[in-house]
Amino acid sequence: MDRIDLQRTAVALPQAWQSRVLARIGSANVKVLRMDGSAYPAETHAYAEGLLVLDGELRLEVEGAPVTVRAGELYTVPAGVPHAVAPGSTGVLVILDC
Repeated sequence: MDRIDLQRTAVALPQAWQSRVLARIGSANVKVLRMDGSAYPAETHAYAEGLLVLDGELRLEVEGAPVTVRAGELYTVPAGVPHAVAPGSTGVLVILDC
């Protein structure tokens, strides 16, 4: 069993918005990244994606509608749904995907 300090790992990443796979649980990837306030372009995945904000706030646009995810909240983006990060997202984000 491994223990991972998610906050420390995210802060140590060389670049914001570049996720790092920390573990695989079953078929799911557990990733962490650092948000720096900049926007991130729209993307769509063939799989559902869980977005867990550990620290700060994630501002999304999901199918054109604004969504704010705060520290301690998990937001699930269904497969095939376009989503983009709006400016102002800062902190630490854990991504769960397959």
